Amino acid sequence: MIRHTARPQLLGTLSLGRAATTSRVLALLILLYLFILSITLLSASFKLFGAEHTDRIFHATENPLTGLMIGILGTSIIQSSSTTTSLVVGLVASGLIGYGSAIPMIMGANIGTSITNTLVSLGHVSRREEFRRAFEASIVHDFFNLCAVAVLFPLQVRFNLIGASATYLERLAIGFEGMTFHSPLATITKPVAAWIIHATGESAWLSTTVACVLLFLALNNIVRVLKAMVLRKVERFFQRYIFRTGALGFLVGIGLTVMVQSSSITTSLVVPLVGAGVLTVRQVYPYLLGSNIGTTITAFLASFVTGSPQAVAVAFAHLLFNSFGILIFWPLKRIPLFLSSGLASWTVRSRLITVAYIVIVFFVVPSCIIFFTR
Repeated sequence: MIRHTARPQLLGTLSLGRAATTSRVLALLILLYLFILSITLLSASFKLFGAEHTDRIFHATENPLTGLMIGILGTSIIQSSSTTTSLVVGLVASGLIGYGSAIPMIMGANIGTSITNTLVSLGHVSRREEFRRAFEASIVHDFFNLCAVAVLFPLQVRFNLIGASATYLERLAIGFEGMTFHSPLATITKPVAAWIIHATGESAWLSTTVACVLLFLALNNIVRVLKAMVLRKVERFFQRYIFRTGALGFLVGIGLTVMVQSSSITTSLVVPLVGAGVLTVRQVYPYLLGSNIGTTITAFLASFVTGSPQAVAVAFAHLLFNSFGILIFWPLKRIPLFLSSGLASWTVRSRLITVAYIVIVFFVVPSCIIFFTR
C-alpha cells in the first residue's frame, strides 16, 4: 500500500520538476531575447541622436590622435563598432577620408564599443558583490583595448606598422569582392526594435528609455533564473563544454560574434554570468579576445562589396590591430586583469566611480582632445 502511494507521488514530483525546469528554460530564452533586443534597440536609439552628425565628426581632421578620439566618441554614441567600421570603410572607398586617417578611427572604435559592457553591468548595481564581479568582467575588455591602443597606436604613427601590413594582405585578397552576409539575429530583433522606435514617434529619448528598461528587467531576471536552475550544474556545463580551456573560449568568441555580427552583444552576454558567479573573469578573458576577432567580419563584408582596395586594406587593418593586441596581451593578461580588478574594487566603495568612469573615459576625454586638436 505504501509502495503504491509513494510511486505516484515520486512520478508527480518528477513531472513537477521537469515542468519547472522547462518553464525556467523558456523564461531564460525569452529573457535572453529581450536582453539582445534591448541592446539592438539601444544602438538604434543612439543612432537617432547621432546619425545627423556622424559624417561631420569623421571628416573633422586627419590628426591621428584626433582620429582615435573620434573613433571612441562616435562609437560610444552609436554603440556599434560594426557601424563605425563599416562607415569608415565606406568613407575610404568614396575617397572622403584617407586610408591612413581611417586606421586610428578603427582603433578608437574598438574602445568605444566596450561601453555597452559597462552599461550592462549596471543592471547588477543593487547587489554589491554581484556588481563588483559584473563590472570587473565588463571593464577587462575596456582595458585590453586601451592597452592594445597604448602599445600599437605609437607604432602605427611612427612606423605605419598596421597600415603597411594591411596593404600587403590586401594585395593577396584581390578577387573576393561581392560577398554578402545577413545576420540571423537581426531578422528577429531589428523588426521589433524598428516597431518600438516607430511606436515612440522616432523619439530618441523615448526609445532609449524603453531600451534601458528592457535591459535592466532582462538582466535582473536572467541572474535570478540562472540561480534557480541549479547553479552548480550550469557552472559545470560552461566549464566543461564552453569555457573549459582558453583556446575553446577564444574560438567560441570568434564564432558567435561572426554569427551575430556584434561584439557588443556577445561580450555583454557573459557579464551577467560572471555577475551570478557562474564564470570567472579569467575564464571569459579569451572569449572576449575572440569576440574582437569575430567583429572584424563586418568591415570585411562591407569592404568586399565596395571593391575598393583601400577599403579592403582598412578591414585588414582592423583584423591586424586586434590580432597584434591579442598576441601581446594574451600572454600579458595579468595587466588588463589587474587593472580591471583594481577599478572594480574601488566601485564597491562608491557607485559614482562607475558613472564617472563611463562619462570621463568615453565622452569627456575624447571630446576635450577633439576640441583642442581640431
